[in-house]
Amino acid sequence: MRVGITFDLIEDYRSLGLGEEETAEFDSIETVEAIEEALCAEGFETERIGGIMNLVRSVARGKTWGIVFNIAEGLNGPGREAQVPALLDACSVPYTFSDPVVLGLTLHKGLTKHVLRDYGISTAPFAVAENAEDLYTVKLEFPLFLKPVSEGTGKGISVLSIVYDRQSLLSIGKGILERFRQPVLVERYLPGREFTVGILGTGSSAEVLPVMEILFQKGADCDVYSYRNKKHYKEAVKYRLIEDEQAEECRSLALKTWQCLGCRDGGRIDIRLDADGVPNVMEINPLPGLHPVDSDLPISCKHAGIGYQALIGRIMKSALERTNGPRPFRRIV
Repeated sequence: MRVGITFDLIEDYRSLGLGEEETAEFDSIETVEAIEEALCAEGFETERIGGIMNLVRSVARGKTWGIVFNIAEGLNGPGREAQVPALLDACSVPYTFSDPVVLGLTLHKGLTKHVLRDYGISTAPFAVAENAEDLYTVKLEFPLFLKPVSEGTGKGISVLSIVYDRQSLLSIGKGILERFRQPVLVERYLPGREFTVGILGTGSSAEVLPVMEILFQKGADCDVYSYRNKKHYKEAVKYRLIEDEQAEECRSLALKTWQCLGCRDGGRIDIRLDADGVPNVMEINPLPGLHPVDSDLPISCKHAGIGYQALIGRIMKSALERTNGPRPFRRIV
């Protein structure tokens, strides 16, 4: 079976003049090469497609694939992760990971938290400030945590994200609004331990990986999994697996979240404890980073004894099982 690979390369966007933080969510060529090598080792034939515009040109020529391995993050707007899956759906081409509805929802942290709350899933009390005026109306108890509503990889998160008074809320919030040109998620700060929980599979077949605790080291941004800490994780962060009652609570919470939202094939749920030690969902990552060394899901798998080739193989197995293999190509132009 021929597997197309959709992706956005950091170097491609850097050549267009985008800066380091703007391109932080995009992938390095090492990631694409590692995925390609793993797929070939699993017996697949691969073809590099690239980003959304390359995909548009390819499908316009009538090109198709048995399945697409999609890690494309997209560039513009809160629906950017949904662009490639939506086009592939229109052409009846199966692909890995979640559908455009899930990817669009989970990238918007505010909408995600509304859905989580309706499902009865623990998440910190929150508000979404669409503009500076909304910051004045926030009625949550301090301390609060501020971040852009639709970013990943810790973008817009630093030690200044924790605010303890109204003046800081206004100044930091306005800074995020101006810098990222999108709403600000304001939520009650969770002061407890932080975990990330990897999941492989879909629906009732989903398997929760061992819970991985994130420990901030000396010299790191204290108590915040910030952009700086993620960039320099080898010095700033230590990971350890936990197997205790708290881990079981996190595993149960992560699985419920994954299944309620309809996430597919593989990803991560980020969790933090509140002041009472109750696990709260912070973010859902249904389109996880897959750098073989630096990304959290491969790191989690490595700690659990799952090698990189096995990780890619299990993602593909899940996708092929739920799609029942290739479908007839439907040309749309």
